[in-house]
Amino acid sequence: MKKRLLGVWVIICIILISAHPVVTIYADKEEEEDSSSSSSSDEGSLTNDKIKQSEQAKNQAQQEKQALAAGKEQAKAIIASLEEAKGDAEAYITQIDSEITNLQEKIDALKEEIEKKQEEIRITKEELEENIRIQEEQYEYMKMRVKVNYEGRKQSILEALFTSKSISELLNRSLYLEEIARFDSKKLEEYKETVKAVEDKAAQLAKEEEELQATLNEAAKEQETQQALMEDKETEVAQYSASIGDKEAQLAEYDAMIAEQNAVIAAMEAAIKAERERLAEEARKYGGGPFTHPCPDYTRVSDEYGMRMHPTLGVEKMHNGIDFAAPTGTPILAAAEGKVIAAAYSPSMGNYVMIDHGSDLITIYMHASSLNVSTGDEVSKGQTIAKVGSTGRSTGPHLHFGVRENGAYVNPSKYL
Repeated sequence: MKKRLLGVWVIICIILISAHPVVTIYADKEEEEDSSSSSSSDEGSLTNDKIKQSEQAKNQAQQEKQALAAGKEQAKAIIASLEEAKGDAEAYITQIDSEITNLQEKIDALKEEIEKKQEEIRITKEELEENIRIQEEQYEYMKMRVKVNYEGRKQSILEALFTSKSISELLNRSLYLEEIARFDSKKLEEYKETVKAVEDKAAQLAKEEEELQATLNEAAKEQETQQALMEDKETEVAQYSASIGDKEAQLAEYDAMIAEQNAVIAAMEAAIKAERERLAEEARKYGGGPFTHPCPDYTRVSDEYGMRMHPTLGVEKMHNGIDFAAPTGTPILAAAEGKVIAAAYSPSMGNYVMIDHGSDLITIYMHASSLNVSTGDEVSKGQTIAKVGSTGRSTGPHLHFGVRENGAYVNPSKYL
């Protein structure tokens, strides 16, 4: 692309360097007229080719600008897509973060429950150990009681049998001994049940602790999974941000290149405009040959070009034109085609018209009674531009006709 821009600037430079006005002074000689006409034709063809080449280069630059604009729009669309994906990822991260927070709260609650269960288990184990100690003591006591009861029971029965004074007393003593035995047996069973209850509670608490620990492990594992997923999403968001940054840099580059293309196109348009203006100026170049008489119905010269005694000032003064005596209202014609550069009034010239014919050749028509054209008009050879009069510094109705060549007055007779 840089090579193409360089080529475009080379074309512009060629146009600007070569687009200089060529001034040709035309004379009444037929040979010079033919030569000038041929030169003008060749130059016109050349300059038209330059405009065509510049237009083609301009069109190419505009196409490149359109391609850059399309690329810019595509980059903007990609940025919008990346922004949307980034927003989705950030929203997902927020959701995951909330879930991780909830999991952490759940883990904290489970840990608190486990601590409570562990405390209950500790207390229960202490109770169990105490019961086991008591059990061992009671067990030893019960063994002794059983032995004593077993041995004492025989003696007690015999004693009761021989010492009882009556059947009723014997029965009462027997029932008492049996009641003691039943009480000892009951206490032994209660002790066994207490020990079993303590053991069952300890087992249940241990099982609950194990379940809580399993739930805690699952929650921690899920939290780790969510944390890893969030880290992946954060990496994804960072990649999106980097891609967006790259695309934004590309957008800035597109803007710079489009601005450069705009400058190239503007320079081309200015060069084309300047060349067209130059061509338009060249088109007004005087074609040579005699003028049309500006007052063909009255060709008698009342005052020649050159030094003379001024009729109103009474001093010898240069007369810069030719006077044609004619009645007021007589049509004044353009001596050649050209552009009206002045159509106005002055105290000395009266109503006057100045026409630029190109090639630094200007005709002047003074003292008119009225003007038929305005400044800026394009006129053709022989077109009526004013009417004869006696306005300004004049001694009577007439046309003062002057010719300026290369910025100085010359004798109009050479063109008539």
